[in-house]
Amino acid sequence: MQDFREQKRRGERVTALTAYDYPTARLLDETGIEIILVGDSLGMVVLGYEDTTQVTLAEMVHHTRAAARGVKRALLVGDLPIHTYDTPEQAVSSARALVEAGAAAVKLEGGASHVRQIEAVIAAGIPLMGHIGMLPQSVREEGGYKVKGRTPAEAEALLQDALAVEKAGAFAVVLEIVLPETARRITETLSIPTIGIGSGSNCDGQILVTHDLIGLFPWFTPKFVSPEARVADEIRRAVQVFIGRTKSGDT
Repeated sequence: MQDFREQKRRGERVTALTAYDYPTARLLDETGIEIILVGDSLGMVVLGYEDTTQVTLAEMVHHTRAAARGVKRALLVGDLPIHTYDTPEQAVSSARALVEAGAAAVKLEGGASHVRQIEAVIAAGIPLMGHIGMLPQSVREEGGYKVKGRTPAEAEALLQDALAVEKAGAFAVVLEIVLPETARRITETLSIPTIGIGSGSNCDGQILVTHDLIGLFPWFTPKFVSPEARVADEIRRAVQVFIGRTKSGDT
């Protein structure tokens, strides 16, 4: 985990993407990506849920185990789903389940309010990545995905969350949909890397949902994503060719 602090010190950006299955994880690993996150975003892009709040620990374990089979060099991080880390004891138990499935580290949402959980997981010998800003597991209470850190009070609260996560022992922290100027301030203050998603270019690294990056979930694309491929279009094209050949008997 110290390597990521060293990268930040040298000014080297950290690269991270999501994977939920063996082939995707293996392909990402072969590219040299540094962090592969088995995110609870799988609830939407793989399982068809409305948001991440329906994802269970059993589902996360299942997908972590699949992704782990494809990873040889990247750091595989497993997401702790909602209500699996409400107490420090539960956080440790849930984190161990993901590690047993093949994760090398875990991630949980929350800043100062979750310091006890973060400290407990790290004390159990499990590396942890923090996550502050827009918290997808709180989307129903928040009424949508909203930019965080807009006002001076919000920005200060996020900075204090980031400092609390760092002090608790996290090796990095995700900043999701944070006002870029606020994200820059947090990044300049911390000694651990900030990994942004929809938070501007001044973070120490970036993470995206792979399905968004490659255009594999065409029904919704976040405003901050510019797909680098159109995999969904290629799937449709290939299937239409197959249907045509089969119908015509040209197989």
